Amino acid sequence: MPTNIHLTMDNSMFTRSELEIKTVPELRDMCRKYGIRPTGSAAYKGSYITSLLSFPIIAIGQMESERGLRLPSLAAIQVIGSAIDEMNSPTAEQAALIRISMEGRRMGYPDRYKQEELLGRYMAKMKLEEVMSLLAR
Repeated sequence: MPTNIHLTMDNSMFTRSELEIKTVPELRDMCRKYGIRPTGSAAYKGSYITSLLSFPIIAIGQMESERGLRLPSLAAIQVIGSAIDEMNSPTAEQAALIRISMEGRRMGYPDRYKQEELLGRYMAKMKLEEVMSLLAR
């Protein structure tokens, strides 16, 4: 259930005084940089300032109410975990070839293709483990 969100100076990425000293073109550029629209007329500083002060809090509120970017379901996370388990661990020789491959050394053709395939599998497993770690935060 979403929590009540209150905009305070501590919750904003910017201070009001920091934004007040900027010109309309500077504020417009900041809004463009972060991909947000001014709240109201684009001719007034206040429209940009309001958007710049409020977007971080709005984004967190949207996340808490499951709008926009969400975590995958438990079932989807379990599938990732199953894929990691299914990939198994490299043998001692495979681990050695992976280590030397990561140093930039390559076998001659046609074995280089298999070397790259092994390295790709290893990197995929490492990325999946990184994904699991990021989702567990």
